[in-house]
Amino acid sequence: MDLDDERESSNIEDMRGQGGGGFGIPGFGGGGGGFNLGGGGLGCGGIVIVVVLALVFGINPLSLLGGGGGGQGGAPTAQIGQPAPDAGAPRTRSDMDRFIARVLATTEDTWTTIFQQEVGTPYRAPKLVFFDANGTRSACGVAQSAMGPFYCPADQKVYLDQSFFDELAKRFGAPGDFAAAYVIAHEVGHHVQTLLGISDQVQAAQARASKTQGNAIQVRMELQADCLAGVWAKANATRLEPGDVEEAMRAAQAIGDDTLQRAAQGVVVPESFTHGSSAQRTEWFMRGLNEGTIAACDTFRSGAL
Repeated sequence: MDLDDERESSNIEDMRGQGGGGFGIPGFGGGGGGFNLGGGGLGCGGIVIVVVLALVFGINPLSLLGGGGGGQGGAPTAQIGQPAPDAGAPRTRSDMDRFIARVLATTEDTWTTIFQQEVGTPYRAPKLVFFDANGTRSACGVAQSAMGPFYCPADQKVYLDQSFFDELAKRFGAPGDFAAAYVIAHEVGHHVQTLLGISDQVQAAQARASKTQGNAIQVRMELQADCLAGVWAKANATRLEPGDVEEAMRAAQAIGDDTLQRAAQGVVVPESFTHGSSAQRTEWFMRGLNEGTIAACDTFRSGAL
């Protein structure tokens, strides 16, 4: 993705090295979501967070990340999977830091324009918080590396440990700068859902639903965020480089609930899906990319996903 001439967003908070303190882990409220790396998982719409089930991921974080932690991104030209800088050295902004800040800026510009055209209300941009293996506090609880990227609707912030991109590349075969950009756009998609009131509706619906029904609602929530990421990609089509869309497709395919369940346990349990199958995730991203409107992303009115 060519972002050489893009500004860097100022909506960045760097909490790396500061730790999470003793903040508790309440249930998330308001229907945000994390980026699924497990066959189960839980979104923020009223689903109880169970730490031993890897919070957002739905699996033991120790089995996935070897105890959590990991390096920062920060390689030249925003390459993924490079070692972290010395934790004791003074922090300088890495190439990956700047890349993420530029991606965030494109989401701000994109959604400001779309809200003016389609919604008729101003777009309020979220903050993006960098954290590391030390964790940090969020209004939704302690942010930890094992959680991966997530959006907290209670404070309207996206939380990101860049080591997630190492996992995405090395464990799940989905490297590349646009794969990382897709993850960020997905989480910002949850913020768009919050501003549109969809998150509150999801939370209310899940409160009345059974666990299986609540999972099905969450799938629609996550697929809509994938579609909104596609809308963002279409708005930035002139910045895309050959292979970018394929990078996003590999990421979406690698972290579909069916793919992850099959790899982890050998069987697929559709009623436990919380993020959608690989085919669904790629289909809804492409729908957003092809049509480029919020209206195209109404997963809740779509009969078949």
